[in-house]
Amino acid sequence: MEGGNSPSLQLQQLPLATAAVSVQPHTDSFSYKENLIGALLAIFGHLVSSIALNLQKYSHIRLAGSKDPRAYFRTKTWWSGFLLLVLGELGVFSSYAFAPLSLIVPLSAVSVVASAIIGIIFIKEKWKPKEFLRRYVLSFVGCGLAVVGTYLLVTFGPNSHEKMTAENITRHLVSWPFLLYMLVEIIVFCLLLYFYKERNANYIVIILLLVALLGSMTVVTVKAVAGMILVSIQGTLQLDSPIFYIMLVCMIATAIYQATFLAQASQLYDSAQISSIGYILSTTAAISAGATFYLDFMGEDVLHICMFALGCLIAFLGVFLITRNRKKAVPFEPYISMDAMPGMQNMHDKGIAVQPDLKASFSYGALENNDSMPEIYTPATLPIVQEQHGSRGVSAPPYRVLEHCKKE
Repeated sequence: MEGGNSPSLQLQQLPLATAAVSVQPHTDSFSYKENLIGALLAIFGHLVSSIALNLQKYSHIRLAGSKDPRAYFRTKTWWSGFLLLVLGELGVFSSYAFAPLSLIVPLSAVSVVASAIIGIIFIKEKWKPKEFLRRYVLSFVGCGLAVVGTYLLVTFGPNSHEKMTAENITRHLVSWPFLLYMLVEIIVFCLLLYFYKERNANYIVIILLLVALLGSMTVVTVKAVAGMILVSIQGTLQLDSPIFYIMLVCMIATAIYQATFLAQASQLYDSAQISSIGYILSTTAAISAGATFYLDFMGEDVLHICMFALGCLIAFLGVFLITRNRKKAVPFEPYISMDAMPGMQNMHDKGIAVQPDLKASFSYGALENNDSMPEIYTPATLPIVQEQHGSRGVSAPPYRVLEHCKKE
């Protein structure tokens, strides 16, 4: 009896176990709770970081417009912004430990929306209601689209959860999909770097593609480090594994190089273009890296993937509209242009020096030490003009007229 009942019991238990495994990624309420915690931490972190950056910017502007001799790091406003910035970055860093990578990365659109709203609230120009609506209609539409896209991302985001243990991370690191992805990314990165450095191709797409490729590796390592710290806090120590320090070093190195390329892009292009194009490229590269390394979309149905992609597209459009409406900074030129002076040579003429020759009758140039120079290169002077004054009692002018002489 026992021997005959055991096979039937095994056959009855197998379908239940198989069904539980296949349905678990979609029906486990705890995994959705982790998604919600991670999304809320990311939104909170990006919102606080945006407020912090605007506080620091306000501190710089207030010091520049006043006679306060203090440095910016001696003001309470700047330090308040700095502390809020640290708090926001900690919130974003913690969010990677709870939710999938492909869900957290697109939520950076919250910072763009928050910056746009803060800029509209603290605007100091006088405006009429009709002018305000006409001027900021793109910003309102962009904010609405970004909010809708964020809702779709949170609702239909990937629901894959895996403990970030050293064993799991090592297994993903040596998997053939990720190795193939890394090979393609290294080849593309080297080609872009060659055109940027050797061919002087300073296009914004090339620079921001370099940033996006580095950023995809940054977020992969950030999730690994944050996840291993969370598992260690929960009771299973992971900080003694070499893979943790490998990921930590890669995270710091890629973040530094990413900031370097961003600084170079900010010197060449407007911040609005960098925000919109950089967000689109970085988010696309990061989602691709997360789907390859952590298998974020494994087990997801087609409807969830399509709605998630739609949320990304709507968020991209919203960020583009918000940044498109920003005013471009007009550089202030405190000096008079040489070609604006009457009688001077045009500085844009081909093959012509900006300053006239020293042999001319009148020169306009930099100061020089003429003690050891020949007389021919002495500063040019005005020729003598003989004038008859109406009265001999009139005093001589307070300047001296020199005779222009030249030795043959």
